[in-house]
Amino acid sequence: MSEINTVVPKALLVYCRPGFEPDCAEEIADNASCDGSFERGDGWIVFTPSEKDPRALNSLVNKQLMFPRQVLLVHDRITLGGKDRLTPIVNSLKQIDSAFSDIWLEYPDTNDGKSLSSFCRKFGDYVAKAAAENNWLQPQRVRNRLHLFFPQQNEVFIASRPAKDTDWINGIPRLRMPVDAPSRSTLKLLEGILVLVDKPESKFREGMSAVDLGAAPGGWTYQLVSRGLKVFAVDNGPMKGSMDGHHQVKHIRDDGFKFKPKNPVEWLVCDMVEQPIRVAELMAKWFAAGNARRAIFNLKLPMKKRYLEVCKCFALIEAKLEKAGMSCKITAKHLYHDREEITVYLTVVKD
Repeated sequence: MSEINTVVPKALLVYCRPGFEPDCAEEIADNASCDGSFERGDGWIVFTPSEKDPRALNSLVNKQLMFPRQVLLVHDRITLGGKDRLTPIVNSLKQIDSAFSDIWLEYPDTNDGKSLSSFCRKFGDYVAKAAAENNWLQPQRVRNRLHLFFPQQNEVFIASRPAKDTDWINGIPRLRMPVDAPSRSTLKLLEGILVLVDKPESKFREGMSAVDLGAAPGGWTYQLVSRGLKVFAVDNGPMKGSMDGHHQVKHIRDDGFKFKPKNPVEWLVCDMVEQPIRVAELMAKWFAAGNARRAIFNLKLPMKKRYLEVCKCFALIEAKLEKAGMSCKITAKHLYHDREEITVYLTVVKD
C-alpha cells in the first residue's frame, strides 16, 4: 500500500467563501504553471489541467494562496445512485490503494451544504468502519489526509492533501468568542494570527508595544492585550467593554491616517473601513519610516476585480519599500471571519 501522494491527481478542488469563486479561479490561473479549465460550484471550484501534470497540481496545493480556504488533489469523482453510497467509494479507494493519516467528510459552506452535515456525521461511521477493515488509516506512517467532499448527497469528490495542524474541516476554524471582547471583529485578528503568523508565541511577547489604527471599539486591541502587549489604540471613537480604560491600553483620539508614533513599535494592526489602496499606502509609509516591524491589516475589497485590486496593493507596498531600501514578505488570506476583505501579514525581511 502506497502513500497517497504517489497517486497521480486528476484535478484540483478548492473551497472558498460563496461568491468568491471567480476570484479563486483567477488566482489559481495566475499561479498555475499550466493551462486548464474551471468548473464553479457554490463555495467551491475545480481546476482541471489541459494536460496531465501532477507536479503543477502538487505545487498549487503547497502554495500560500489568498482566496482558497482549502486546496485538495482530486483522485476521483463519483455519482452515487441508489441506497448503497458506500460501495462505490470503497471500490474507488481500493483502486487508489493508499494509506491516510485520517479521513474528513466535508460539504460546501452554503445553506444547502450545511444540510449535509448530519448525513456526513452518520455516513462517516460507515466510512471509518470500511477504512479499518482495509487498513487505510496509518497516522503513524503517513501525513496525507483523505477528504470526501459532498457537493450533494449523490456526488462525492475523493481527494487528499498533506495534513497540517492549521487545517480545519471545511476550511472553517471553530473559534470561541471571548466573553469579554468588545466586538466580534476580535475573531478576525485571532484567525489571522493562527493562519498567517508562524510560531506566534515567539512574535507576540509580553511588554512589546503595538499600535491599533481604527481601534474602536477594541476587538483587535483585545487580542494584543491578551498576549501581554501594550497598545496605543488610535481612534476618534470610544473604546468599549474590557478595553475601555484597560491599564495596557492608551486610547489616543486621532485620525488613523494622521497619527505618528513617538517611537517605533513591534506591531501595527489596522482594520479601518477605507479604500484598499489608501490602507496599502499607509502601511508602506509606516514601514518605510521604520515605525513598525510587523503588521496585520485588512484590505476592504471592491465588488469586482478583487484579485486585481489586491495585486495592485501588494505591488505598491513592495515598490515603496524597495525605494526605501527595504524588502518585505507579504502573506494574505481571505479568512472565514472576513467578509468583503482579506487579511494581510506584512514583515520586513532582513538581509
